[in-house]
Amino acid sequence: MIERLRLQMQAMQMLSKSQEATADNLANINTPGFKGTKVFYRMLRQEVDGEMRTKTIPRQELNMEQGVLDPTGGTFDFGIKGKGFFVVEDENGQHLTRDGRFRLNPDGFLVNKQGAKVMGNSGPVYIPGYMKADGGGDGNVNLQVAKDGTIRMNNKVAGQFRIVKAEDTSSIEREGSSYFEVPEGTLIEDSDSLVMQGYYEKSNVEPLTQMVDMMRTMKMFQSQQRAIRATGEMMGQVSNQLGKF
Repeated sequence: MIERLRLQMQAMQMLSKSQEATADNLANINTPGFKGTKVFYRMLRQEVDGEMRTKTIPRQELNMEQGVLDPTGGTFDFGIKGKGFFVVEDENGQHLTRDGRFRLNPDGFLVNKQGAKVMGNSGPVYIPGYMKADGGGDGNVNLQVAKDGTIRMNNKVAGQFRIVKAEDTSSIEREGSSYFEVPEGTLIEDSDSLVMQGYYEKSNVEPLTQMVDMMRTMKMFQSQQRAIRATGEMMGQVSNQLGKF
């Protein structure tokens, strides 16, 4: 009976973890480039005090499916079609991101919303010729980015985005809501993904699916609560009976 109670408590802990992941997904429905989390469970058999027991281990993995590319027409809005990531750099080092809503800072560097510099194949993307002395966009400058990430200003090459991908997508972890990280040494250059200028990638979270998951998890949690109460009542009855002897 103690073992039954232990398993029921373990089940509630796992359901709570699933609910946390679902709540996080729903909170980031409108976060560009966001990848939702999926929770899996792995069953392990191990020996404890000479007795074989089953242990369930939860594992979180990112859903790396492509999000919808929403057209904006913005010169500095970029989406990636494929498995690649933009690389940005700040004082804490380099990060991976799928959020390509960039802008030019006053110094002529392409940066993201957090101010991190967007990296090209030869260092930070630097386009000082696009900026006027007053910091505004120059209407006489035509900036185009090809699908391979090559940046051209008035038909002259001004750089190329560095696009990378992970050898094993299951190793990708989120770093906050906008950044991703992978184990050191597992990144490779990506020549397959396409850079889409004038687009940004929406979150790949499906609200309806997440709401259904949340309701299903809640019902399962309530079921385990009832089971624990029943087990507790049975243990109480057994204790009462034993106390009569």
